[in-house]
Amino acid sequence: MRISDGASTGELPFAGIELGGTKCVCTLAFGPGRVLDQQVVPTTSAAETLPAILEVLHDWYEHPGFRALGIASFGPIDLDARSLSHGHILATTKAGWAGTDVRGTLSAPFAVPVGFDTDVNGAALAEVAWGSGQGMSDFAYVTVGTGVGVGLIVHGRPTRGFAHSEWGHVRVPRLAGDDHPSVCGFHDDCVEGLASGSALVARLGGRAVHDVAEDDPVWEPIVHTIAAMAHALVCGAGPERIAIGGGVLTAQPHLVARIEKALVESLNGYMRLPRIEGYITRPGLGDMAGPMGSIALAATAFATV
Repeated sequence: MRISDGASTGELPFAGIELGGTKCVCTLAFGPGRVLDQQVVPTTSAAETLPAILEVLHDWYEHPGFRALGIASFGPIDLDARSLSHGHILATTKAGWAGTDVRGTLSAPFAVPVGFDTDVNGAALAEVAWGSGQGMSDFAYVTVGTGVGVGLIVHGRPTRGFAHSEWGHVRVPRLAGDDHPSVCGFHDDCVEGLASGSALVARLGGRAVHDVAEDDPVWEPIVHTIAAMAHALVCGAGPERIAIGGGVLTAQPHLVARIEKALVESLNGYMRLPRIEGYITRPGLGDMAGPMGSIALAATAFATV
């Protein structure tokens, strides 16, 4: 996806909202190389958070204006345009958010195209546009934070079925000897339950993530679990590259190479990866992958009007 920076044409920028579990990042930009403004709104209740975001959007709409709006939201969300609850947050443990019409509330006052998708799908699109997935039609973006999410781009578009994918809840074989309880309330052996930031905190028993040595045994089930999910991604979708970000990988970057090594061992020569070195990598946009995801959604919506 090629996106103009608007410098020579007088084009308006894009507005983007990355709606996260603890904060919402509001961005006015043409892309990562030209960010005009960025503001953070705490994620509390929908009744408090959405009006605060709307205040930011109204200010931008008045000056300098924006030509499209992208909303990259935590889930689960309804992405079926035929559904009466399209644009709503579905069942969630976040108090005061279930059933909230995020898309409708944030887009109604503005006469612009609107892109709406999950936060991880937005980040995946941003990485394809500007980051580690440039030039690729098939790409996966994985975030390992409080939960585990995957944005999967297939033939240039995020995958879509009856709902958005939930790769964090794919069930995987446990590492031999790993009997630590899952932190997922639904599954005893899903990726999120065994290897998310929440799972890591439970495994550490009070130790700080930054203080854990690279050779600490606690990383073995984390590496095994993420590599097992990567194995499923490779066999099921064949992405040309997998970028892994999120708080856990930011704090412990050595895990990236270990996950790739475990993936290669797991595939056992059956499938040849496009790039053995760097097939699994860090996001090229770093911490900006999420905020730029909302801008990528806005740009995509504008381009498809």
